[in-house]
Amino acid sequence: MPLTPDMRRSIDQIRDYLFGGGYPDPVSNAEQLSFLFFFYLVEGIDAENKQKAKVLKTPYESLFAGDWAVKNPLNAEKGKKSIPRDRFRWSVWAKGLSGEALVRFLRDEVFAFFAEMGEQAAHNFMDGARLAIIDPTVLTQVVNLVDGLRLDAADSDTKGDLFEHVLRQIKQAGELGQFRTPRHVIRAIVEIIDPKVGETIYDPAAGTAGFLVAAYNHIRLANSSPSAIQEVESDGKTQRRGLGDKLSAAQTSALQSATFYGNDVDPKMVRLATMNLTLRGLANVRVQLRNVLTTSLDNERKEELGLPKEGYHVVLANPPFAGRVDKDRVVEEVKVGTSTATELLFLKYMMDNLRPGGRCGVIVPEGVLFGSTGAHKELRRQLIENNRVEAVLSLPGGVFQPYSGVKTSVLFFRKGGSTENVLFLHVDNDGYKLDANHDSPIEADDLPGLVEAYRNRDKRLKDWTRRTTTADFCEKWWFADAATIRTNDFNLSAGRYRPMSQSAIEHRDPRELLDELAAIEAEIVEEVEALRAALAEQVV
Repeated sequence: MPLTPDMRRSIDQIRDYLFGGGYPDPVSNAEQLSFLFFFYLVEGIDAENKQKAKVLKTPYESLFAGDWAVKNPLNAEKGKKSIPRDRFRWSVWAKGLSGEALVRFLRDEVFAFFAEMGEQAAHNFMDGARLAIIDPTVLTQVVNLVDGLRLDAADSDTKGDLFEHVLRQIKQAGELGQFRTPRHVIRAIVEIIDPKVGETIYDPAAGTAGFLVAAYNHIRLANSSPSAIQEVESDGKTQRRGLGDKLSAAQTSALQSATFYGNDVDPKMVRLATMNLTLRGLANVRVQLRNVLTTSLDNERKEELGLPKEGYHVVLANPPFAGRVDKDRVVEEVKVGTSTATELLFLKYMMDNLRPGGRCGVIVPEGVLFGSTGAHKELRRQLIENNRVEAVLSLPGGVFQPYSGVKTSVLFFRKGGSTENVLFLHVDNDGYKLDANHDSPIEADDLPGLVEAYRNRDKRLKDWTRRTTTADFCEKWWFADAATIRTNDFNLSAGRYRPMSQSAIEHRDPRELLDELAAIEAEIVEEVEALRAALAEQVV
C-alpha cells in the first residue's frame, strides 16, 4: 500500500506531541522513533524467520524464547528476578502498558534487551541507545500512534517513505556542518553517475543514507518492466519508482548484502541510516560508525568487515562543509599538505578509495573549486592530472536552505587517466522556490535538462568545438579544456569559464544616453516638488 495521508498525519501528530511535551530536537526525535519502529518490526521478522525454518525444517530459536533477568525489580512480579522474554513483543508491552509503567519497562528492560540482541539483529543498531522520551503521557501517546501506523501491513517502499517523512522534519545542520541533502538533488546526481547492478556503492559521510537509498531506487527503476513502474509523490512532485521485477534472485541478494556501504562519525546518523535502509528491505547493509579522516583500515580489517579491498565502483557523498580535524589525528593517506579542512580531506579520501575507472559524484562548497591555498591548488591538480574530471554542476545558493545558504557545486570524475575537457552545468532553478525553507515546488527546473546534457556529453562537446564566433553562448552548459584550466591554477568554478555572448553588441550614442538621463532627472525633480507641495497643504 502507498503512503497514505493518515500515515503522514500520524507522523505529524507525533512531532507535535514531542515538541509540545518538551522534546524540540528533531534529530533526537527521529532517532527515538527509529527505536520504536525497530521494536515494532522485530516481532514480525522473528515470526517470518520461524516460519522459514519450519518450511526448511531447520532449527530456529525465537528471540522471545526463554526468560530475561530484569534490570529493575519493579518490572517483575514481587519476589521474582526474571520475566518471560515473550513480554518483549511489541504486541504485549505496547498494548498492555501505559504511563509510568511504560516508561519504566521501556527504559530499563526493552532497550537493554534489544541492545543485547542488536549485534545479530541490526549491526549494533542499539549500541549505546537509551530512552529519551521519559514523560509518561507523551510516551504513551507516541507509542499508541506508532502502533496505529500498522507497519507490519506496509511494504518496504511505504515504510521507507514514512521514515523519509520523519527525516524531512530535520531542519537544522549538525555540529560538524552536516545536513540533510535535498532528495531531488541526490536523485539528479545519482542519475548522472548511473550506478548499476554488480557495482559497489559507497558513501563515506552517509548521514541518513539518502544517497544509498537513491542509488538502490535508481537500480530498481532501471531493471523494471513498464508495468512495474509506479508514479509516486515526493516533496510535492511526482517521480517514477520501479519494483525491480527484472532483477534475478542472485542480483537481488547482491543488492541486499554486497552492494551498499557507508560510514558516519555521528552515532545518531548511523542509527537513522540503518533504520532508513532496514525499512526499505536493506537490513544487511552496514553503515559503520567511523571517522574516515582519522582512522585507517588495512586489507585484513576490510576483509573482516566484509568491505571491498580494491576500492569502490561508485562513491556518492555530501561530506560536512564545516569544521577542522586536529592535524595530529589526520591519517597519512588523506593528507593534503598541512590542511585540516574536512572538505579537502574528504575529497582526497574519496579519490583514493575509488577503484580504477570508478565514478564519483560529490557535493563540495564553492571554495574547494577556486581556493587559493597550496592545499586547494594541489588537490585540484591531482584531480585534473590523475583523474578524468567530467563535469561540474553549479547549484544555486539557496539549495541547502533551511540549513545553510552556502554556494555549492557537484564534482563528477572518474579515477585514473587525465582530464581533457570539463563540462560545466549551471542551475538557476532546481524545481523548488529558493527561499528560507526551500520546500515549495515550482515549475522551473533545470536539473532534468542538465542531466540529459551530461548524458549527451560527447555530442555537446562536438557542438561546442564547432561553435562560431557569432553564435549565441549556451546559458546552461559550456566546456573548458584542461590546458585552459591549468593556466587558471586548476580553478574548477563554473563561472570562471562561462563564455560571454559573441553576438554583436549595439552601443548607443553617449550623448543620447546623457539626454535620456537628464530627462529622467527632470521628471524626478518634478515629482519631488509635487510631493512637497502636497505635504505643505496638509500642514496648513
